[in-house]
Amino acid sequence: MESREIRERFLSFFEERGHTRVPSSSLIPNDPSLLLTTAGMVQFKPYFLGEQEPPYPRATGVQKAFRTTDIENVGRTARHLTFFEMLGNFSFGDYFKEGAIALAWELVTTGYGIEPDRLWATIYQDDDDAEQLWRGYLPAERIVRRGKDDNFWSMGVAGPCGPSSEIFADRGPSYGPEGGPEVDEERYLEIWNLVFMQYVRDDDYNLVGELETKGIDTGSGLERVAVVLQEVANAFETDLLAPLLDLAQELTGRRHGTDEPTDVSLKILAEHGRATTFLIADGVQPSNEGRGYVLRRMLRRVATHARRLGTDTPVMPALAERTIELLGGVYPELEQNRAYVLQVASSEEEHFARTLRQGLAVFEEERTRAESSRLSGDAAFRLHDTYGFPLDLTIELAGEAGLEVDRERFAELMGEQRDRGKRATEMKRADVDRVLGEVSAKVGRTDGVYHETTQTEGEVQVLVKGAEVVETAAQGDDVVVVLSRSSFYPEGGGQVGDTGTISTETGEIDVADTVLGPGEVIVHRGRVAAGEVRRGQAAVAGVDPRWREGAARAHTATHVLHWTIRNLLGEHARQAGSLVRPGQVRFDFTHFAGLTPDELERVEEVANLRLAENAAVRPYETTQEYARSQGAIALFEEKYGDIVRVVEIGDYSVELCGGTHVPRTGNVALVRVLHEASVGAGLRRVEAIVGPDALVHVNAERRLLEEIAGLVGARERDQVMDRVRAAVDRAKELEKKLEQLDTERRRSGVGDLVANAEQVDGARLVVRRLDAAGEGLQDLALSVADALQGEPAAVVFGAPGAKGAQLVAAVTALLIDRGVSAPQLLEPAAKLIGGGSGGRPHLAFAGGREVGRIQDALDTVRAQLLALLSSS
Repeated sequence: MESREIRERFLSFFEERGHTRVPSSSLIPNDPSLLLTTAGMVQFKPYFLGEQEPPYPRATGVQKAFRTTDIENVGRTARHLTFFEMLGNFSFGDYFKEGAIALAWELVTTGYGIEPDRLWATIYQDDDDAEQLWRGYLPAERIVRRGKDDNFWSMGVAGPCGPSSEIFADRGPSYGPEGGPEVDEERYLEIWNLVFMQYVRDDDYNLVGELETKGIDTGSGLERVAVVLQEVANAFETDLLAPLLDLAQELTGRRHGTDEPTDVSLKILAEHGRATTFLIADGVQPSNEGRGYVLRRMLRRVATHARRLGTDTPVMPALAERTIELLGGVYPELEQNRAYVLQVASSEEEHFARTLRQGLAVFEEERTRAESSRLSGDAAFRLHDTYGFPLDLTIELAGEAGLEVDRERFAELMGEQRDRGKRATEMKRADVDRVLGEVSAKVGRTDGVYHETTQTEGEVQVLVKGAEVVETAAQGDDVVVVLSRSSFYPEGGGQVGDTGTISTETGEIDVADTVLGPGEVIVHRGRVAAGEVRRGQAAVAGVDPRWREGAARAHTATHVLHWTIRNLLGEHARQAGSLVRPGQVRFDFTHFAGLTPDELERVEEVANLRLAENAAVRPYETTQEYARSQGAIALFEEKYGDIVRVVEIGDYSVELCGGTHVPRTGNVALVRVLHEASVGAGLRRVEAIVGPDALVHVNAERRLLEEIAGLVGARERDQVMDRVRAAVDRAKELEKKLEQLDTERRRSGVGDLVANAEQVDGARLVVRRLDAAGEGLQDLALSVADALQGEPAAVVFGAPGAKGAQLVAAVTALLIDRGVSAPQLLEPAAKLIGGGSGGRPHLAFAGGREVGRIQDALDTVRAQLLALLSSS
């Protein structure tokens, strides 16, 4: 049974039995407590938590899922993957254990055709109800009780949880010993997990009661089901991953089955190639933190293992193309974002190829410093953290060099890093769950009217001060406020939240920011400016009109900039992020190179021509399917429902957008593009100012030009640049003359320095601290060394420079003949100023930040010279 048939058979089975088919949500979850979407229930979490009313009693879907805990195990076992497709069926207070088990049994035995005598079930240790239900299908010896680690599930936060029951399929004696899942989970492969949501737990994992409305959450990994139904050894032999494994062999010229290291590397290319394609298509961008770091780490593993297999050419573009070819029909976002995926993947791989070469050079340095045939854990961690070297690569390189790696120290440093990240995540999660989660559960969705008006009446439903819900808040208190109805736009789609005031008959709150909380409550953050505010009071929510007007102008300008950039640079130049503030725009887009000044001017020119057309800006709501049929552009960071808001500008721009806009492009007036720069591999950023702010900037530039013209004596504008260039050339000429004079002054003191050179074991030595560094420092050292060429001699100078302490050493040929080189002579001194020495035998340099230790560094030179002469 091919995977596409398994997928469709599962969905059709449950759809025919009253379940609503729900599309997969993004791998970027709309949940601050999660890094990535890890299971099918994530998009239904608000229903299980009671924050929202479910729109249907039953649901089914195939969810894209990603789990970072299995990255290191990919390719080493038959079961572990990072990305997988999770088949699931869900009940929100409809059927419970009996219905879930009956449906699962029917599909597995009748729908899939798996023989009943191959099936086993596990249940929670005290779940007698589940055992009794399973007795109707399985003999007692194939029903196994397990503890909390295996068969009890929770979301990781306070809320619904419950026991689970897993279904296992026996793959036969060729895969391991008999005896059930307790004996061997390679032979007995888990293909479905049924979670019975029936209890409530608190933050300390204590069960505090039963749910009034019980639910069902199930997950069945498509890859595992395919392994069983296609009767193959592992997921890499199914039609989901085998084509990618074949491609990995073509790209590297290596064959699977040659040896274990080769097999692991080929599987990593196949699995990570697929996983990273999905991450990028959902809008994850490579970075050094969060989900962006997960993506970067995996792309680096692909590049590293490709090179371990002997290929120096990029492999990600081909792997991404094959993934899109295989799954683009199931997940349209792959096809829609093809150009973006290929650009990000190839740019990151090419960038890491350079980093990989640098890392190998660093490894060579660390190898030469290794003591007692052991590479330090600090060095291995540095290679991992800075250059992206997986530990197994460092271990392999070290082994080839006859070294062991201090894995204990490496693990200690990795643990410290994880603890720092975990503490930060837990603090953020606790704050969100304790405050906003409670708020949304109590009051339900806010009636947001920000598209219709900037002022409305509502009721103060919740007041939060610090981390506690309160009844009243007094003047000076920082508060979080939730109203029953609000005209404030909550931050989203790149547009910042509104500011303004919330007024009651007894007090007033200055609102500094507005965001959307869980359960679609609008959360106002501010400070009580006067009187006191009480829960339950009638309130008037008034947005600062100048703030809203400025934000609306900037947001409309962003859409026009987006169209302009795509029109001028190509369809691949997609929006990858934005920040819209009153009068200001920051726009990120995908592109492989920086924009030239001419291109940037052309972007500004075309955007302003479009604005001057005064085209109508038409927002409307429609179905997501119709919007996409009209060519509406959807942005990565946004989550869309079945009904979406579309913003059309003229006959050229159509985007899905929930932000606020001006009625016509002429209201924007002017866009002034300030600059453009790189913000990551394959990502560019344009910053611009809009409307009155742009006019202020133009006037400031004009005044600046007038002042410069006055300073250089230019009466006409076209004379300004010639006069400025002439002034700069004259200044450079004078600086050069000053340097020459300074050099001549220093050289005049060469005789005194030579005369005062001290004798060290048959050699002459000159050591001095000077007032300033620069080219003159080197010239003077060489001049003194030249004067001492007839004998073994060394000259060392130190001075503070613009970037820290600087040292220079020059030695004569006769001293080199005695086994003393300039870099060796500077080595201890360089360490004291926090740097390293380098150069050629007759001339060396060192630099560091420790300016205050220049004299200490110079004081080491005599002893180092003695030591070098003695050893030679």
